[in-house]
Formats: sequence, C-alpha cells, structure tokens
Amino acid sequence: MSVITHEVYNQPAPLVGYNLFETNPPLKDALKFNAPQLDTAALHVLGAKLGTAEMQTHARLANVHTPQLHSHDRFGRRIDQVEFHPSYHALMTAATEAGLHGTPWAGQSGLPHMLRATGFMLFTELEPSILCPISMTYAATPALRRNEAIYAEWGPRLTSRAYDPVLKPYSQKLGVTMGMGMTEKQGGSDVRVNTTQAVPDGSDAWGQRYRLTGHKWFFSAPMCDAFLVLAQAPAGLSCFFLPRVLPDGSLNALYIQRLKDKLGNKANASSEVEFVQATAWLVGEEGRGVPQILEMGTMTRLDCALGSSGLMRQALALALHHTRQRQAFGKRLVEHDLMRNVLADLAIESEAACALSIRLARAFDHQNQAHEQLMARLLTPIAKFWICKRGSYFAQEAMECLGGNGYVEEGGEGVMARIYREMPVNSIWEGAGNIMALDLLRALRKGDIASALEQELVPARGMHPALDRLAQSLPHRVEAMASEMEARRLAQDVALAVQAALLAQSAPAEVFAAFCDSRLAGNWGHTFGSLGAGTAFDAILQRALPA
Repeated sequence: MSVITHEVYNQPAPLVGYNLFETNPPLKDALKFNAPQLDTAALHVLGAKLGTAEMQTHARLANVHTPQLHSHDRFGRRIDQVEFHPSYHALMTAATEAGLHGTPWAGQSGLPHMLRATGFMLFTELEPSILCPISMTYAATPALRRNEAIYAEWGPRLTSRAYDPVLKPYSQKLGVTMGMGMTEKQGGSDVRVNTTQAVPDGSDAWGQRYRLTGHKWFFSAPMCDAFLVLAQAPAGLSCFFLPRVLPDGSLNALYIQRLKDKLGNKANASSEVEFVQATAWLVGEEGRGVPQILEMGTMTRLDCALGSSGLMRQALALALHHTRQRQAFGKRLVEHDLMRNVLADLAIESEAACALSIRLARAFDHQNQAHEQLMARLLTPIAKFWICKRGSYFAQEAMECLGGNGYVEEGGEGVMARIYREMPVNSIWEGAGNIMALDLLRALRKGDIASALEQELVPARGMHPALDRLAQSLPHRVEAMASEMEARRLAQDVALAVQAALLAQSAPAEVFAAFCDSRLAGNWGHTFGSLGAGTAFDAILQRALPA
C-alpha cells in the first residue's frame, strides 16, 4: 500500500554530466605553471567521460558487487581465479585506454608523467580502487628492464592501451598488467625479514630461473598477468618476475588463499597467496631486491599523493554542489557564514594538495636535471606523508557538509561515504607515516637537499612574512636533522612551505594569502572552518566550484 504523506523537496540534484577537467581551475592552473606547453586535449576528453552518468554507475556497481574468489571449478580442479563485475572491467578498460598504466614508458615525447598524473587524479575522482593494478603496472614496468629478455617480450604489452582480463598466456594478449608482492605476515614494511625462499632452477631464454616457496600477506590485484615479488635467494633478498600463466600455457604454482575484507578499496581484490615451487625469473642482481623495491615505491607513492588529491577534489565538489542547493534556516547552506568558512578552508587544502602533487610529477619528467632529481627524492615522502595524512580529516569534514545524506551508502551521496572509507588506504599502503618520515631522513643524506629546498622556495620570498620565517628556518633544520623523533614535524613543515611557494606562483593572491595566514601564521584552529574573518571567501569558493 502506498500512502502519500508529504512532498519531496529540498533534496539536491546529483552531480553528474560535467567535465571533471574543465571545471577544475586549480588543476588547470597547476598544469599551466608546471607545464605550460603540455597538450591537454586528451585530459578534456577524459574529464568529460569521467563525469557521465554511465561511468558513475560503473563506479558504483564495481564497489557494490565486490570481487569473488573461485579457488576451484565445479569439477574440483584448482583454478585460483577472481571474478569481477562487468563494471570493474569497464573501468579498467577506460583507465588503460587513457594510458594511465604506461604512458611514460611508451616512448612518447612531451611530459608524459605530468599528463598521466593529471589523468590519474581525474580518474580517482570517479573510482580510485581499480587504479591499484594500474599504478602497479606503471611502477613495475621500468624495473622490468633489468631483465632485458623479459622486457623485450612484455614491455610492448605493458604499455599497450588494450585491456584483456582473460587468464591466458601473455603471447596471446595485446595488453597485460602487473602487480607486486612484497609484504609477509611477520614483517610488513620490514621486507628484509621475508622468509619466502628462491632456489635456483637453471636458466633459459629469460635468464636465471628459480623456484619460489613461501607466502605474501598483502598481494593486491591477484588477477594481474605477472608480478614482481621479493624472495630470499642465495645472495640475499632479490626481485623476481613471476607470471600467472607460464610460457607453456600452464598455471604457475601461485595459490590464492583468500581475499582481504577491507575497510574500503572494495572494487579492488587484495589477497593472501602462497607459492609452492612457483616458477620465477631473476630481475636485476641477486641480493639487490630492496633497492629495486624502493625505486618502484617512489612511483607508487607518487600515485598515493595523486589519489588522495583526487579524492579531496571530489569530496569538495560534492560538498559544494550539495550546499549550493540544500536550504536550512531560511537560506542555502553555502550562504551561512560557518559553512562558507568550512568550504573555503577545504578548497584551500584541496588546491594545495593538487599543487604539490603536480609539482612532484614535474620532477619525474625532468630527472635529467640535478635539481629535479633532488626534489623528486625530497618531495616523494613529503607529499605521500602530508597529503595522505590530511585526506581522512578532509573527507570527514566534507561529509559533514552533507549531513546525514553524506553518511548513507546509496545514490550520489554514497560517493562521499565511499571516499571516506577510501581515504586511509593511501596513507597506509606503500609505507605508512613513520616509514615516510624515515624515508625523508634517508633523502636528507643524499645530495645537497637543503640547498635544493632553499632554491625551490626562492620565488615566493618576500610575499608573506610567515612563509619567509618558515623558509628561513628550514635549510638549517634539514642540515641539522639527526634524530627521527622530529622527522614528522619536519615533513609537515616542508610540505607546507613548498605548498605555499607553489600557490604563490600558480594560485590567485586570495588563495595564497588565506593559506599562509591559516597554515603558517598560526591564525588557524585544529579543525577546518577556522579561517580569519578577513578571508576572501567569495573568490575562493567561486574558484572551487565544480560546475
């Protein structure tokens, strides 16, 4: 029986049918500053596609219908396959067609890391969790070059924009993806205590072959075509190439024990696996596994910062879209002073995260320059630490802007709940906060980081007294840093100083002033929404609007 008791009104329309790139001035200005010559035509096309109702539906369905493990077929044969909803494959197709997994390694000219980084951020606004295999393929591909024979056969397929989810020999596929397997139960981030053993098993056209026996505690995207894994070889911890299907067409001895039940990241399959005499080939030198993993980690950490920045932008867009339509106490939510303060504060945080992320991507594109090498080494742990740390606080505050609608798991508002559950993963995976702080200390021992940082901050000198004070103190603190006890505070302050310097050069004066007044001058509380009364709220909010 249906009874009409009331009229439904004052409910915001969904945020759909808009171009994620064209309606993001902070992102476009960051690109204009870091790469004025970059051709953004592909980003306009991608931005339009990601804002459609069709793609939003795929994102929702891929998270509602989570991956399912089938360890055996109906006849009792071991198959170790993960079944995904068709929407997952639609999203993977879109990501690979955009080149988010391999553009920098495809031999294209220009600034491929920045182009890819921007596309990665835009895609994160739609659906972040399917990007795990995309990110791992991006990071693993250059490492595979240490085995020239394997790279010659797999390289072109790793950069191909074709997506083929069928489990079959690589030689029968136009495109492939790669994952990584590093951590074990007893060690986590401390991979040096890994117990998986690699026993020499002769050699063939792909080089030195081994048999691996052991396990991996976090093994994301187990349906990738191949993996780079760590195992103990006679000379120590080493890196190995382990395909799911062997060249002869038989399944490798990789057994998926179960899928992880995670807080978020639902569309992505993360698993626990065991190797029982699995066949793998050496990549690089025996005993050099840790340095190789650190190189790959640099790239996946970039993606963590990009991902958190993209999630911030989407959370802000949803909050702004909602508060411009929803009315309470006689006027729209966005017209209330307290709400305007919160939204402007979130907008500043989002733009600063975007500016730092794109700056880091620029360093990846100019590794032939000494200054950029140092900045990549410095800013990777800084961006991963600070942006990802801020993400969870950001998502909570943005969710509050939607009230109860933001907390539910259905409809357009359900995206905010998904963002909130997704935010912690980028802070934890690929090295949590303490690991990033320790990585910063390692970076300080390599090259003249203090001088590079000072040079990076020079363009903003004299533009705000609080930034000047912080910038003046940082080089000495960098040089004097000897104890890990203060490493987190240093990471925070370097991040804020670099963000401020970037905003000084790429953002309107109102955004830069509000950032420095709040984050650097002490005129800010411990929550979002405590900007000073003199802040240019109208200009900041207008710049941040998603459509």
